[in-house]
Amino acid sequence: MDTAKNIKELRESVGMSRKEFSEHTGIPVRTLEDWEAARRTPPECIPRLIAYQLKYEELVKDRGEK
Repeated sequence: MDTAKNIKELRESVGMSRKEFSEHTGIPVRTLEDWEAARRTPPECIPRLIAYQLKYEELVKDRGEK
């Protein structure tokens, strides 16, 4: 899967706009726009780190609800 599509799918999976996702992850909005439009490519580790962050937050949330 290409990086641009992967990052967009990660953002959409949590139902956030680019601005919300930017604030949540600390990645500038313009950078997210460039990545999603494939104008720029992030380092290989970035999509994995974002996915790990989102998964961790989901696990912590699930644990708190029990």
